[in-house]
Amino acid sequence: MSASKNLFLSLRSVTATIAKGFFDITHNSIALIGLTVLFVSIALFARPELRTLGESQLYSWLQARQIELTGVISDPIASDRATATDPKDLPKQQASVATWISKKYHVALEPVSAIVSEAYSVGTRARLDPTLILAVMAIESGFNPFAQSQVGAQGLMQVMTSVHSDKYQSFGGRFAAFDPLANLQVGVKVLQDCIRSAGGSIEGGLRNYVGASNMQDDGGYAVKVLAEYSRLQQVAQGRSVPTWLPTVAAPQEAAAPASGSPTVPVKSPNGAATVAMN
Repeated sequence: MSASKNLFLSLRSVTATIAKGFFDITHNSIALIGLTVLFVSIALFARPELRTLGESQLYSWLQARQIELTGVISDPIASDRATATDPKDLPKQQASVATWISKKYHVALEPVSAIVSEAYSVGTRARLDPTLILAVMAIESGFNPFAQSQVGAQGLMQVMTSVHSDKYQSFGGRFAAFDPLANLQVGVKVLQDCIRSAGGSIEGGLRNYVGASNMQDDGGYAVKVLAEYSRLQQVAQGRSVPTWLPTVAAPQEAAAPASGSPTVPVKSPNGAATVAMN
């Protein structure tokens, strides 16, 4: 046997030995990993608290890595908390109203769409025209869900939260006044009570709502709401209504009138805020 052939056989033997060793090590490692995964799975199934702890730690690690990479704290359920609706999902009438309000009051269309949809839903249950509800919102806050007057009227419909705190209990407490949909529902309840106290008169109910039931002058509040109510009704009927018409969209304040000027009604515990506290 030649030297070259002996060398070839030796190299083949060494290669075969190395390959077998590598296979054995790899096979044993895979088996070990498989057993480890099996035991961990059994432990997590038997001990749910360990699984919860592991998930929490893994989520914390992933969130930390996300912050390192992007500098932003992610919250995958943030979109679920947002008060917004695609206007394409609304009936044509509601979409038209939402679009008009969005243009006139310079507010985002998607949040307004959610508010319009809720106004129609709540209005149907309360037997109030949803465009009247939206008109009150327009004059009270200009569709700013975080509006607050000097006397404590808060949110879209400027409800006196301190007086009507009981109505917010089912929504989690008084801070729900700044949740647009919760404020809308409570405001509609107050408006409904005010109209009922005025014998069914919308104008009288509006005077009650602004706290001017015992005053000769409501500062033009009812006229402003009724004018916007009329415009919104026309929009809902498919008519073309310009958005540039001036509308005062500010909460009534508690400032004292100047000498010789007419009395300005304010929302106070003695006015609409105390009407029908049931």
